[in-house]
Formats: sequence, structure tokens, C-alpha cells
Amino acid sequence: MVKPGERCEALGGGLSVVCSKTHPVTSDAVLLAHFAAPKAREICCDLGTGCGIIPLLWLRDARPKEIVAVEIAASAAALFEKTRAVCAKANAVRYLRADLRELKGVLPAGHFDMVSINPPYYPQGSGKIREGDAGDARHDRTCTLADACRAAADLLKNGGRFCVCMRPERLAELLCAMRDCRLEPKRLREVCARAGDAPNLMLAEGKKNAAAGLRFERPLILYGPDGHYTTEAESVFCSYKNETTGG
Repeated sequence: MVKPGERCEALGGGLSVVCSKTHPVTSDAVLLAHFAAPKAREICCDLGTGCGIIPLLWLRDARPKEIVAVEIAASAAALFEKTRAVCAKANAVRYLRADLRELKGVLPAGHFDMVSINPPYYPQGSGKIREGDAGDARHDRTCTLADACRAAADLLKNGGRFCVCMRPERLAELLCAMRDCRLEPKRLREVCARAGDAPNLMLAEGKKNAAAGLRFERPLILYGPDGHYTTEAESVFCSYKNETTGG
């Protein structure tokens, strides 16, 4: 079932996910899942979900009322079918292979309490160019920040939350795109490798049709002076760290 180059990674709580080099479990996705932290009875959607790690972490930790995962890549959807085969609990996630730019009539507008996305970090033509699904996940060929914000705005209820992670150098672009789609930026958190370092990731939350008012949370520091995870980082990552099976 699990091919060379794929692996089944345990997430804790009786859940696991089949991932690959093209669609891996990344620290950024785990951090975003933690930042978004849906409530128990919320209706949630993860756009560009890849192997489905964010919805599965929500299922483990929060058990929202409904979870929809949207992904355009057939290779990622095939991985999630394997996840269903090895982890029956994953069937609680509705995995939808679709283009997030074309969700009208596919998912109900104004239905979701929270929408998240770990989007491509690089504009077209920048950084190391990759082809195929790996390139689409890295570069915004099939999903720009504006595309992501428009999709989220259509899906969210009034006052619903949009949660996203992005590299610091594109933060201004992200916040402008959010405002253009009536997703008012309300919460920002920097992720830094060590205390005193510049952030290498930004976590942002906007609310649909909310009033202006942006709050900066204290930075999330990943490593202490001893090179080990800080207590907070350990609490985010420890639940599945070093629990892999397969190959």
C-alpha cells in the first residue's frame, strides 16, 4: 500500500497520515494547525491541504463539527486515500479534490466558521523552480495570495476566521490581500528559531467583515540556548515527533 518514498506517520490519538517527499508533514503546517485551534463545534475548511495533516491534527485535538479539506493535486488526494485505508478515523474528514479558485457551487458560501491555508510561499519565477505538484506547492502558479483570500472570504460566515502562514517578506502583500477581501487582519504571531532572531514565519488571522484592530502576540520561540525545543514548541510538536512507521 505505502510505496517507496512514502511513509505512514503517527500523529497520536490513534491517528496517522500517509505523506511523501512531494506532500510532506511540515513544521509550518503543524504550527498553523495549532495557531488556528478550532473550537469543538466549529465548521472548518483547510485549503491546499496536501496530505491532510492540518485537518487530521484538528480532528485529534479539537474534534470540530465538520472538517473539509480541499486540494487540487491528484497525488495528494491519492495519499489521503491511503490514509483512510490505514486510519479509519480519517474518514471524519471530507477530502475534496478541487481547485480553490472554482469552489462556487461546490462548497456552500458563508458556511464555515474558520478557513485556513498554508499557501505557496514564492511568487512565480522566484527561488528554485520545480515542476509538477512539488512546484505548485512551492510557487503560486495555481494559488496566489489573492486567490486564497477570495476563496476564504466566499466560504466564511460573517465574523468567521481566516488563518494563514507566510514568509515575513510577503507579509505586507498578505495583509493587503486580506483587506481587499474584507478579511480584516486581527492577530499576528512571529515564529523565531531562537530568542532575538528575526522571524522566519508569520502566522496571521483575519476576520470577515470585522472592525480594524490588529494585535501582535508574543513571538513563538522554537529553540532554547541548549538547542532543544522550548517548552511551548515541545507542546506543539511532541505529540507525534519521532512516532513514524513505514518507509
